[in-house]
Amino acid sequence: MITSFVLDKDTLTARISDIKERKGAAPWAERIVVTDEFSLTVICQAPGHPNDHHYHLKDEVWFIAEGELAWHYEHAPEPHHVKAGDIVYAPKNLWHHIEVLGDKPSIRVACTPIGEFHRYDRPGCRKVGEKN
Repeated sequence: MITSFVLDKDTLTARISDIKERKGAAPWAERIVVTDEFSLTVICQAPGHPNDHHYHLKDEVWFIAEGELAWHYEHAPEPHHVKAGDIVYAPKNLWHHIEVLGDKPSIRVACTPIGEFHRYDRPGCRKVGEKN
């Protein structure tokens, strides 16, 4: 569930450590900034927590703040491994699936265009719990 903590002209900074303390154990998501053009969301995912296979009509970018993940892309036969400090790009119109590696939660910061959402209407896409 995503809750709202929106930065604005009066509140110009947020700390991931403060968000973690307030939110507690994974999984959780916190929307940090919402503008007319984009939103920035901090996502904490626990190992083994399921994630869907989806795509977007616009590009997405993430910054990996903690942990290690595997990004599975429809056009790549092998997963793309990333860790804290990495930046990940998900091109529009390619489905992707995100998996936490190791035994600790990961935290990633997503920058997404406003109006974008997870789309499932193509082969390879599926919501959590659905089978292809």
